Amino acid sequence: MSLAKQLHALDGQSYAKYRNLKGKHQLGELTVHLDHIQADPYAPPSTVRVFATADHLENLADHLTTVATTDYLARRIRQRAPREISIGTFGPEVLERSCIQFHRVPGSSRWVMEIHLLVSLPAAGRRIKGHQAARLITQVLPDLLRDATKEIDHQELDETITLLKDQQAIRDELPRRGLVAFIANGSVLPRAAGNSSAPLQYAEPFESPDSVSVSFDLPSGRTLTGMGIAHGITLIVGGGYHGKSTVLNALEHGVYPHRAGDGREFVITDPDAVAIRAEDGRSVAGVDISSFISDLPQGTDTTRFSTTNASGSTSQATNVVEALEAGASAVLIDEDTSATNFMVRDELMRQLVKTEPITPFTARIKELADQGISTVLVAGGTGAFFSVADRVLGLENYRVSDLTAEAHRLGAQQRHHCAAQPLRLPKDRVPQQIKSPRKPPRARGVHTIQIGHEDIDLSALSQLVSVEQTRAIAGILEQIIVTQQQGDNHNRGETNLTLRSLSELAPRWKGHLAMPRRHEVMAAVNRLRSLRVS
Repeated sequence: MSLAKQLHALDGQSYAKYRNLKGKHQLGELTVHLDHIQADPYAPPSTVRVFATADHLENLADHLTTVATTDYLARRIRQRAPREISIGTFGPEVLERSCIQFHRVPGSSRWVMEIHLLVSLPAAGRRIKGHQAARLITQVLPDLLRDATKEIDHQELDETITLLKDQQAIRDELPRRGLVAFIANGSVLPRAAGNSSAPLQYAEPFESPDSVSVSFDLPSGRTLTGMGIAHGITLIVGGGYHGKSTVLNALEHGVYPHRAGDGREFVITDPDAVAIRAEDGRSVAGVDISSFISDLPQGTDTTRFSTTNASGSTSQATNVVEALEAGASAVLIDEDTSATNFMVRDELMRQLVKTEPITPFTARIKELADQGISTVLVAGGTGAFFSVADRVLGLENYRVSDLTAEAHRLGAQQRHHCAAQPLRLPKDRVPQQIKSPRKPPRARGVHTIQIGHEDIDLSALSQLVSVEQTRAIAGILEQIIVTQQQGDNHNRGETNLTLRSLSELAPRWKGHLAMPRRHEVMAAVNRLRSLRVS
């Protein structure tokens, strides 16, 4: 019996009868697998895989071509899909995703697409709407996939692939040029609103000062000119609402490629740059923050600092150290989201208060640079960093100027305090046995992972941009637990598992994942309140 007839026959029956359809079905040239069928209309949607030919696409052996093609096709499906069918959430970032996978036909040069969808099966109360379901799955779905994946604009697809390869060429070139980041002239950095990722219409296009201008010759044949941010210490200053935090936000998200038309498609940042902020209330497990905080009056050991409720200064110190532990090449810091006593301590306060357990960031920033860790810092209320900054960029009405010479002149009279003890680079910590929950970890939105009775709060991770990434991190946590149960406690699993294929993670959701960075994976592990380390 055809799938359409089976669905018609289920009309009016209990919703649970949908489960009788689980398995493989043929719809013309499409092969449909109903892998998981939701228990009731209010449960998470059903997971569906569809196999279709991909003979009309380019050679997909190239990884960047595959990522760009997946993104292009998935966005077309999302734009055209009815509300009952979902292929994921999409922002301006182009992420490596598992929602469309390509397989070469054995013994052939042909390719097949495996498309993963979430489908909400229709119901009236808890009764099956069989006729509506038959139309959705056997008519709407095939038409949608044919329109979105077959009837495509090949020139538009080629431009998408070319853009991604141009972006990657700049990213690969950054370390060879001694750069942390690049912002192309003509970029549109401001967003339409604080809660929007859309570019602001009629915004002032970005223009680099001549003194920091660099050019790149791209694989497409284009030459792109813009501002290069060099390794070392870069200070971004300016009045309130003049664009400082907007530039930093663009750099934070420049660790990912962006789609055409976003305005930030040629804001390219070293992929290991990590945004740092204070995070009051977070838990900390055995982190050596003694380079920043030591000799606490209650005798707390800050070489293995642990707490369930960190203060602003201890949390920011922890976030810096954990970023270094995860291999950060640069830290991106906004004064507005930092703990003041962690960042600076002025001369008057030093004269008045003689005993201070905090070694401020101003006293460590040069040492970090000497160790190859760059800093990009937004400051609007203090000139304490003038004397240590390698370059100072000023923002006025979103226009950038090079204020380095003037800032150094003003900072020449500043007394620069060095730390009493040298910087201690973090030692690897190994997670001890993580208690296995009854249910596997799962994402609850972009910034929360539920593991057992505990919620991991990821709201401070501004570079986590997609619930599909968070879902992948939940799958990695599940793999860490399984690995530890098998006795491998001495493997930094959270680092290694990040590099695995997405299809190996979170079996039920394996087609609805996006690749996270190792920095966000390790940040999630570090924020597990039940974490113990050795």
